[in-house]
Amino acid sequence: MPELPEVETTRRGIEPLICNQQITGVVLRVPKLRWPLDPHLSELLVGQRVLAVSRRAKYLLIRLEQGSLLLHLGMSGSLRMVPLQTPAGKHDHVDIHFADGQSLRFNDPRRFGLLAFFQGTPDDHPLLTHLGPEPLATDFSGTFLFQRSRKRRLAVKPFIMDQRTVVGVGNIYASEALFRAGIRPDRAAGRISLTRYEELAWQIKEVLLAALEAGGTTVSDFRQADGRPGYFKQQLQVYGRDGLPCPVCGQGIVKVSLGQRSTFFCRHCQR
Repeated sequence: MPELPEVETTRRGIEPLICNQQITGVVLRVPKLRWPLDPHLSELLVGQRVLAVSRRAKYLLIRLEQGSLLLHLGMSGSLRMVPLQTPAGKHDHVDIHFADGQSLRFNDPRRFGLLAFFQGTPDDHPLLTHLGPEPLATDFSGTFLFQRSRKRRLAVKPFIMDQRTVVGVGNIYASEALFRAGIRPDRAAGRISLTRYEELAWQIKEVLLAALEAGGTTVSDFRQADGRPGYFKQQLQVYGRDGLPCPVCGQGIVKVSLGQRSTFFCRHCQR
């Protein structure tokens, strides 16, 4: 699933290409993705100009003169810019045409994505109101994690993956940050010290920034707006490396299921 670095990479790729552009058409090739698509989307969007493209957690917000588009890439979605007459592929479900002859194309093989138009303040949208802080913002810190985790028996990995705790830290980057911080993913969140949470918060930021620099991580479906994959996969130290030697101690990386998600760690380096 595209996580924060992949969504932010997408945002950075499409914003300069669609900002200040006028929408001239909308093509819906399926009636629904995760939820039904508004059949009146063309009437709502055509003629409007894009003012900005922002991100909240794993959601993209395309801000228009009247209202906004809320977009989530789901488990396998991607956005790319193509010339207007480019033939659609099997999983190219939505096109938004612009006056400059380009089209923003939403590809989603599993159809778990989301595209919805709404009026009002984005922070008041029901999908956004419950979200925790951004991990790269100043209000996210080890102290914050420590205070939120007190008396929590939940394992630390699902704790930091909970969007109410902090947004955008998905499975890949949670595994990598915990490895760098030397913390076992199955340790109870409430039993981790402030000092160790300070290290974990730092490593979450460092992993996300490194992934952003590499254009995200392509495991299977993700592509940047120009069609290139994300290259952070080459820097992964534990995720997807079960059975391979730990890059620090040489012992084998293990894979377990935690919170119904595949989890990778080193029993020797993480405690």
